[in-house]
This record gives sequence, structure tokens and C-alpha cells, in this order.
Amino acid sequence: MKIRTKLALLFTLLVATILLGFATAIYLSAKYNRETEFYELLKKEAITKLNLLLQAKINDKTLQTIYKNNRQILNETEVAIYDSRFQLIYHDAVEIDVVKETPQMLTEILQKGLVQFTQNRWQVVGIRYEWQGEKYLVTASAFDGYGYSKLNALWQNILIAFIVGILIIFVVGRYFASKVLRPIQEINSKVKQITATNLDLRLKTSKNQDEISQLAQTFNEMLDRLEKSFDAQKHFVSNISHELRTPLSAIVTELELALHKERNISDYQQAIRNTLSDAKRLIRLSNSLLDLAKADYAPSEITFKPAHIEEILLDTIQQFLQANPHYKVEIDFQETEKEVFINANEYLLKTAFSNLLENACKFSPDHTCKVKLTYNSPYVQVQFIDKGIGIADSDLEAIFAPFFRGKNQQFAKGSGIGLFLTKKILQLHQADIQVFSQVGEGTTFTLTFQQFLMNF
Repeated sequence: MKIRTKLALLFTLLVATILLGFATAIYLSAKYNRETEFYELLKKEAITKLNLLLQAKINDKTLQTIYKNNRQILNETEVAIYDSRFQLIYHDAVEIDVVKETPQMLTEILQKGLVQFTQNRWQVVGIRYEWQGEKYLVTASAFDGYGYSKLNALWQNILIAFIVGILIIFVVGRYFASKVLRPIQEINSKVKQITATNLDLRLKTSKNQDEISQLAQTFNEMLDRLEKSFDAQKHFVSNISHELRTPLSAIVTELELALHKERNISDYQQAIRNTLSDAKRLIRLSNSLLDLAKADYAPSEITFKPAHIEEILLDTIQQFLQANPHYKVEIDFQETEKEVFINANEYLLKTAFSNLLENACKFSPDHTCKVKLTYNSPYVQVQFIDKGIGIADSDLEAIFAPFFRGKNQQFAKGSGIGLFLTKKILQLHQADIQVFSQVGEGTTFTLTFQQFLMNF
């Protein structure tokens, strides 16, 4: 079911409930008024006939004749008069006698002075009346055919008006729902036109800042992010293709030259060394890409647990030196009596530390990196310090961009992924990274982590 139909039905149901309440109130009010007015009419009829009998001295037969003649045309009121001893003085038509007065009924009338009730849709009123010191009991009853017919007509009119009104309300509600939801239909139509090839399309927004306009603005913001993501992906694929093509082309060239003609052993060994170097470069690149893919996981999919940052650093340094024996690492760890933990994924954090160690050693003439660990509750700081060639000011803002290689790329080869990967890993750990560098003097990367817990 479409939203406009749901809205129309809900609106119709709400209005129908309100109308039904009003219709019920009107009908019950009309019913009560008819009943009250007819009781008042019966009282007047009873008093009038009693006065005709007692004061005007009109005989019984005349009154009965008038009643019978009128009864042929109208629903004439049937009146019965009793004295205080419950003796019948007058009755319009004993042979008809709709009410059937009983001693209990007459006693109640004598005690209360006024009794009103309905019997088989006939309304009955009983009155106690005093005249010349005597008490008389009068009952008057009649069937309000005209009143009932008006009430039935009112009920039929209410029912017809209710049904017609509900139909009109549903149609009008559907029309207004369609009108209100028309901008959403336009959004839906526009969104269908947006594909990966035309992410530059945007939805129209209005200045009234209603919910639909806010939805369109939010969708446009999402499209902005998607467009940037697609552009970054295209750029990433282009750079990866270039990074892969270069060593692969070098390997193919070396092997083709080696096969082109016979060479001495030293030439073959040099070709193998060149090919091996390019193959290792490919391995490093593929490993970096795998690590980057892991860092791109949602935080909820990565396992974090409390870990000693000092142990992670020592393990990383040990593994780094085993893989690169010609590099040196100096350690400056602040002593503390506390056990300091951070919330970390050890594999990813070791990858980030290893990248920073490699950069520091690779771009330093002495291939040395100093690692400094300090505690400043509630934070833990790790610094990677080198006395290398430094980074130019123009490159500092872009060093964390993927595949960016600044002016120092001639000093040492790299893929341009390391620092980009490092920053993503630190973001997953909600850690901050800052860099300070001076050309010719060295570079310092400062990492700030929040302590997870402390045990004394």
C-alpha cells in the first residue's frame, strides 16, 4: 500500500471517528428532546382532560366520544383518572386500556406525585392532582408516531451524510496526500536517473526548510560523499595500476634481456638480483594493500582489547629489526609503576608502528629511528624521531594522502601507501597523529592515545 493511500485512510478514519461522535451526540440529543417534549405534552393533556371532567363538568360519554373520533385520525392520548382510593373515575377507552394501571403503579404516583416511563414504545406519565381538597391520580399515555418518524428520518439522514462525507473526505484526503507527497515522487524520479556515471546530478531543494527539503539536502550531501568516494576509488585504482605495472614491466624487461642472448654468470646473477628486488617491491605493495583493506573495515568488525602499548612497541621493533638488520632503533621509554593499557587491535597497530619506523630509518642517512614513550594521564604519547632529510613545508599537508610522494622520493623508493594506512589505523584507534619536520634536520611523528584503564 502506498503512503498516500495510508495517509488518506488514516485521515479518513480520524475524521470518521470525529463525525461519528458528533452524529451520535446529535441523535441522542434529538432522542432525549423528543422524549422530554412528549412527556410535557402528556402532562398537559392529562391536566386538560381532568379539568374538563371536574371543572367544566363535561360528562364521560362526551369525552369518550371525542377520544374515539380523534383516535381514528391521530394518535390520541389515552387518559385514566382515579381517586385517592384507587377507584376508577374516568377512562377514555376501557376496552383498549394500553397502560393497565396496577395498584403498585397508582401507589407510586400517589407517593411521588409524578411518574414517567415507557411501555412498549408508548410513553406514560402519572400525575397526582389536588382539587377541592381531594387527591386525584391521572395517567396519560400515547404513542409518538410523528416523533419516532422524525427520529428515524434524522437517523437515515445522518447515516447517508456520514457515508457520503466519508467518501468525500477520502477522495479529498488522497488528493492532498498526493499533493504533499509530490516532492517525494519527484525525488524518487530524480534518484532513478542518478547512476555511477552521473553522480554529479543533484536534487532540487527549496528555501522553506521543511522535512522534504531537509531530506533532499541530506541526500545531496550523501551524493557528495559518494562522488568523492568514487573519484578517490578511481584515483586509487589508477595509482595501484601504475605501481603494479612499473615493477612488473621491470621484471619482464630483465627476463627478456636475460633470455635474448647468452651471458656470463655475473650478468645472470645481476638480472636475478634486479628481478628479486622488483618482486620484493611487489610483495611489499601487496602487503600494504592487504593491510589497507583490513583498516577499511568498520570499527564494529575489528576486534579491540586492552593491551600494553609498551609490549606492542617492543614486539614491533624486534620484528622490524629482524626484517631490516641494517636499520637501528633507539628506545626511550618513560618508567612508570602503573600498568598502562590502551584499547587496540595489535596487528593493525603494529603495522602502523612498523610504517613509521621504516619511514624514519629509510629517510635518515644513519638509518636510525628514536622511539620515545611518555605517559601523561589520561594520555599516552609515542614519538618516532629521526635526523633525516626532513619534509618540505609544501608536502606536509599532503603526506597522509594515498600514493603521495613528495620531493624526498628521490632519496628512497616507496609506494605512497604507508602514511595513508597509518593514519587510517590511528583513526580506528581514536588516536591523534601530528608531524613536525624541518628540511635537513629531521622529522618527528607524535601519536597520542587515550589510556583504557590503569591497575595499581
